[in-house]
Amino acid sequence: MREVAKSMNVTTSTVSQQIAALARETGTPLIEPHGRRVRLTPAGQRLAGHAVTILAALEAARLDLDPAAAPAGTVRVAAFATAVRESVLPVVRLLAERHPAVSLGIHEHEPDEALGLLADDAVDLALTYDYNLAPARFDRSLATQQLGCRRWSLGTPADRGRAPAGRDRAAGTALEVFRRFADRDWIVNSRNSGDEEVVCTVASLAGFRARIMHRVDSLELVQDMILAGLGVGLLPAGRPVRRGVALRPLDQPDVTQRPFAVTRRGRSDWPPLALVLRLLQEVSEVT
Repeated sequence: MREVAKSMNVTTSTVSQQIAALARETGTPLIEPHGRRVRLTPAGQRLAGHAVTILAALEAARLDLDPAAAPAGTVRVAAFATAVRESVLPVVRLLAERHPAVSLGIHEHEPDEALGLLADDAVDLALTYDYNLAPARFDRSLATQQLGCRRWSLGTPADRGRAPAGRDRAAGTALEVFRRFADRDWIVNSRNSGDEEVVCTVASLAGFRARIMHRVDSLELVQDMILAGLGVGLLPAGRPVRRGVALRPLDQPDVTQRPFAVTRRGRSDWPPLALVLRLLQEVSEVT
């Protein structure tokens, strides 16, 4: 209560009175004791979720009445690490240059975690991804915007006599590439099942069952494990890799990762969020 009062520049008593008035109007308790503090009841959490929609609608109405008004506010974003680095941080720089009244609150999460936060109204925007061979299914309550796509390769130890790191240009089809490493252990993501589904699908088409042995949540660590002889795994094509790691192109079928900007349906008209979505699209077209 003290933190709310401080943030709103009012007294603690005023905050308490306003919450009590809301509780009377709704006919249900909105807060409950939690140790020496208080927390929202389930009804209070639902009301807070409606408040996000109401405030967004008010902001949209304000912009409609005053088209010259600049967007202002904080957009809460949940995104996977690569998206934070390659998409969100460039948007932060663009906002600082063009729209300093809009800021981002950044949370690093894999897609399922980010979508959970979006459903709970803990964030305004989720940046997620899927693969062409493991498509995601989005709830009808969500609106999605694809932000380009990126081809992926198979990361393996470099062959002796070839370039020490980088693209192997004589790899053959994806099925042929996978068959070459059918007896190896495989490395997949520990916080998302998409790349494991891709590995198992291509391996099945190639006539074997991939032996999933390691699960890690870092592309850099995948490279370290490849160099340590612990297995092979999917890595983004065209990105620099460490000496001793080769990227084997995957074609027929190709493997592409598709990033998405996901919002709750009807929320993207909120001017700060609409601005961030436009800038994300701008960044994706450059990269």
